[in-house]
Amino acid sequence: MARRVFASDRLPLAERYTELLATEGVVRGLIGPREAPRLWERHVLNSAVLAEAVPESSTVCDIGTGAGLPGLVLAIARPDLQLTLVEPLLRRTTFLDEVVAELGLDHVRVVRARAEELHGASTFDVVTSRAVAPLERLLGWSMPLVAPTGALVAMKGSSVRDEIDEARAFLDRWRCAPPEVLEAGVDVVDPPTTLVRVSWADPSRIGWPLARTSERRRDRRNHRAVKREVS
Repeated sequence: MARRVFASDRLPLAERYTELLATEGVVRGLIGPREAPRLWERHVLNSAVLAEAVPESSTVCDIGTGAGLPGLVLAIARPDLQLTLVEPLLRRTTFLDEVVAELGLDHVRVVRARAEELHGASTFDVVTSRAVAPLERLLGWSMPLVAPTGALVAMKGSSVRDEIDEARAFLDRWRCAPPEVLEAGVDVVDPPTTLVRVSWADPSRIGWPLARTSERRRDRRNHRAVKREVS
């Protein structure tokens, strides 16, 4: 299965990352000891098939990445992507920095922060996550990071349609398009990975409040700059 997901030149990187998860990841408390024997099927492969839903040469932000799932796996599978891994805990970002350096993943950036700290400062083509929070809370953290033509693409479980129903009012208020539920890795992983994809209904009218605040601040900065040039 791994050979169907990872190119031949990327598979050794995936193998080494999985080895590090099973050793240093367990020692540092990033992965439970019981998970070590089933890292491939429960964690690595079902994260790797997320690549099916990510357009070529995208910028990707993985919020609450933990030990690098799914973001680091996605970076190994897709060297065409630019990955930003966002994680607030130091012991996790230390591990991520070490893995990125050892595997030579120069298209990966590790940021020690909460997702909210990037609001108004950065946007991405794809914002992803795995088992971070129910959809409504996840939207509040993720959508401010989604570029006008980008999308949230999150790994979810079997209750995703219930989460969508509970988030209807939030989706409407923030002017999001109707969510899509996708299956990735069909005939590759069992069960397939369930994804939810949320984009903006109208890229010219992004609904989250801080977006408008950021635009006003940018307009004020531009106005002051013009005044200085004129004077």
